[in-house]
Amino acid sequence: MAGIVGVHGIGKYDYFLRAGRSATGAAEAMRRKWDRYLHACLGGQARPYFTEIAYFSHHLNDGDGGEPEPAKAVAGLGGQAELMLAGWARNLGLGEHVTGALKSFTGWLLDTLDERSAAFAALFAPEVAAYLTDEGRREKCRRAVAETIRRSGANVVIAHSLGSVVTYEALWADPSLRVDLLVTLGSPLGMRNVVFERLLPAPVGGRGERPPGVGRWVNIADKDDIAAIPPALAGCFTGVDAENLVNLDWIDFHTAEKYLGCPALGPHLRPFLA
Repeated sequence: MAGIVGVHGIGKYDYFLRAGRSATGAAEAMRRKWDRYLHACLGGQARPYFTEIAYFSHHLNDGDGGEPEPAKAVAGLGGQAELMLAGWARNLGLGEHVTGALKSFTGWLLDTLDERSAAFAALFAPEVAAYLTDEGRREKCRRAVAETIRRSGANVVIAHSLGSVVTYEALWADPSLRVDLLVTLGSPLGMRNVVFERLLPAPVGGRGERPPGVGRWVNIADKDDIAAIPPALAGCFTGVDAENLVNLDWIDFHTAEKYLGCPALGPHLRPFLA
C-alpha cells in the first residue's frame, strides 16, 4: 500500500497551540482527523491512510492566541495582505469597492454567505501574504513539507488549499523528491495577481509546469470555492493529468473534511491503496 503525506491549508495554528507548541503533536492530531475524513470517501474498514501530515502553520504565525485578528494581521504585514485581498476580490469579480480594506471584503462575504466564509477571508489573505512575501517564512514552510515527504518515503501527496502552493514549490525546489501521485484540493495555484505570478519558479509564457518529480497530477476543486480561482488548473499549468470539478457544499466549499470525503477522490487513490 502506498504511503500518503497530507499537506494542510490555512488556519491551522490552533493545532500547534493545543499541542503545547509542538509541530509534531499538531501534525499527529491532524493526521488522525484526516484519516477519518478520507475514510468517509473510501469506505470499508477504517484504517490509517496518512503516514504523516506536513505541518507548517507555526512558521506563518507568531501570536500567542491563535490566528491574529484580521485588522492586526493586515497592519502587521505592511499592507501586503491588503494587496493580496485586492487581487483576490478582483478574481471574484467584486470590483474596486471592496479592494481597499479587509473589513469591506469580509462584510461582503458575511452578507453573501455566512460568518464562516468571513472568517475564512480573514485568515486567507494574511497567511497567503505571509508565505508569498516573507522569504524566510516561505523557505521554512517549503522545508517542512520537503522533509516530511522525504522522511516518510510516501509516494502520494494530498495537498489542500495553501498547502498545494507550498507543496508545488517544495517539489520544484528539490527535484530529488519523487512522488507517484500529487493531488491538489481547492488549490489557489492559478489565482492571478495573488499567487500565480509569484510562484517559484515563475511561470513562463503564462504557464506553470508540473514539478519534475511528480508522476501524475490530479486536481479537484469545488466549482464555487472562492479560494480555488480558477477551479481548473490545466488552463495555466502543463502536466495536470486529470481534473474533477465538484459541488461539495454551498457554504463548506473549502474545508479539508469536505474535500477528503469527496467521492471524486476515491478513483484516483484506490490504485495506490490496493
